[in-house]
Amino acid sequence: MKFIDTAVHFIHKYFIWILLLSYIAATLAPKAGLFLRDLSIAHITMSGTSSLNISPSLLMLSFLLLNAGLGIKVQEIKDLLLKPKLAIIGFLANVFFPILLIFLLKVILGLWHNQDELQNLLTGLALIVAMPIAGSSTAWSQNANGNLSLSLGLVLLSTIFSPLITPIVLHLFSFLTTGDYSEDLQELARDGANIFMCFTVVAPSLLGIVLHFFLGDRRISGIKPVLKLINFVVLLVLNYSNAATSLPQALGKPDTDYLGFILVITTLLCTAAFGSGWLISKIFRTNKSDKAALMFGLGMNNNGTGLVFAASTLSDHPAVLLPIVFYTLIQQTIAAIVDRIYFQNESANTSS
Repeated sequence: MKFIDTAVHFIHKYFIWILLLSYIAATLAPKAGLFLRDLSIAHITMSGTSSLNISPSLLMLSFLLLNAGLGIKVQEIKDLLLKPKLAIIGFLANVFFPILLIFLLKVILGLWHNQDELQNLLTGLALIVAMPIAGSSTAWSQNANGNLSLSLGLVLLSTIFSPLITPIVLHLFSFLTTGDYSEDLQELARDGANIFMCFTVVAPSLLGIVLHFFLGDRRISGIKPVLKLINFVVLLVLNYSNAATSLPQALGKPDTDYLGFILVITTLLCTAAFGSGWLISKIFRTNKSDKAALMFGLGMNNNGTGLVFAASTLSDHPAVLLPIVFYTLIQQTIAAIVDRIYFQNESANTSS
C-alpha cells in the first residue's frame, strides 16, 4: 500500500507534465489510441434513431464517473441540502456565463480568415461548454481547503441536469455554426446527447453514490488509494486515446496561426470561467473556503466526456477535438496557478 500511496502522490504532483507526455505519445505513436477508440464492444439501439456504441473509451469514462460518485458521502449531500443557495447560483453561472461570453466574442471570432477552422473551433467550444463540471474540481478544491460540500454540490447539480442542459447548449451553438457543423450539433442535440449523458455520466455517478452508501466510509477509505491510482491511469489512457484522433494530423503539419488561435481562445474562455467563480465569491462576500469551491468548480469542465462524445459522434471532423485537448491541459495549468496565487499564498500569509 505504501508503493501505491507514493505512486498516487507522484502522479498528482506532476499530473500536468504526465498529461503532456500522454499527448506527445498520442502524436508520435497514435496507433494504440486509435485502436481503442475504434474498437466496438457492443452497440445498443434505442427508440427512434438514437443508439449508443459501447467502446473502451466509453467504459473508461464511466469508470471515472463511478469513481467520482464513490467519493461522495451521504453526509456531504445532507450538508449541501442545508445551504443550497451558493451551489445553485454557481451551477447557473457555469451554464450561462461561458455561453454569453462566446456569443459576445462571435463578432471577433467571425473575423478569422479560414471559415472551416472557425467552425471546428466553435464546435469544439460547444462540446466544452456543454459538459458538466469536472469531478477533479473537488480534488483541487479539497487541496485548497475549499468547501467540499459546495464543491460536490456543483458537480452533482451539473451532472444530474446534464441530459437536459447539454442538448440545449448544443442547440444554441448550432446557431453560431454553419453547414455540416450546425447540422451535426442539431442532430446531437436532438438524438444523441441526452442518452449519452444519461448512460455515461448520470448513471455511473449515481451508481457510485449508491455503492458508497452500501459499502460505508470505512471500506471505501480502505480501497481509496487503489481507486485513485487506477483513476489516474484510466484518465491518462483515455486522454491519450482521444488525442490520437486529432494531434498527429494537427502537429504533423502544424498550422501555427490556427493552433495559436485555439490556444488564445481556449485560454480566454478557461480564465473567464475561473474568474466567474471569483466574481460570485466577491458579490456574495463568501469566505475563502467557498471561494475555492466556486473557482475550481466553475473553472473546470469534464473534458473527458467531451472528448469521448466528440470522438464517437463527430469522427468526420477530427479537428473538433483540438480545442478540447487544448482546454484539458489549459484548465489543469490555470487550476495550478489559481491554487498557488489565491490559496497557497494566502495560507502562507495567514500562517506567518
